[in-house]
Amino acid sequence: MIKPHYHSHAEALTILYGTLFMGTGSDFDPASAHSIYVGGFHYLPAKSPDFAYTRTPTVIELHGDGPFDIIYLNPEDDPRTAR
Repeated sequence: MIKPHYHSHAEALTILYGTLFMGTGSDFDPASAHSIYVGGFHYLPAKSPDFAYTRTPTVIELHGDGPFDIIYLNPEDDPRTAR
């Protein structure tokens, strides 16, 4: 599960294995997410809030301009910070 966040630069992703469920907006709302299957492609503009989750193991390829960053709308959702 990747809680609502945004990126400073545009990002594109391709699903290599599994299914990614992705939604847009500042609230984590699984009911509003759409599924992206193997071979699927999704483009995310810079600074556009989104969230994602999977139900099974999933491999994605991310590409775009860098450097890559992820800024969580709620800093407490950032798994990189110690709690």
